[in-house]
Amino acid sequence: MQQEIICTNCPMGCHVIVTLEGDQIVSITGNTCPRGEAYARAEVTDPKRTITTTVGIIGGGVLPVKSDRAVSKRRISEFMEKIHQVYAVRPVHIGDKLIEDLDGDGANLVATQNAE
Repeated sequence: MQQEIICTNCPMGCHVIVTLEGDQIVSITGNTCPRGEAYARAEVTDPKRTITTTVGIIGGGVLPVKSDRAVSKRRISEFMEKIHQVYAVRPVHIGDKLIEDLDGDGANLVATQNAE
């Protein structure tokens, strides 16, 4: 089986072809740099995404937040359940952690805007 992935590591947008036999990667072609191969390998085995969303602020309003690194895509709904239970308390500053170790691997949920 072949899977085509467009690499997003740089503006080149290489069309990378990953050939699989079962769950095993047999070959990766089409990338113009090693980052493209690493991206395609990760995208096929355990894709990761940065979460961006909002949480409520006690007293009113919403606060934009994000995970400070990419987390496993297959667990995003689990993480969103945790995030939807959190409310920020003013004052909040950019980079403040609202949830530490969101994924059990060290990713934190941080504020991306100040709320005084």
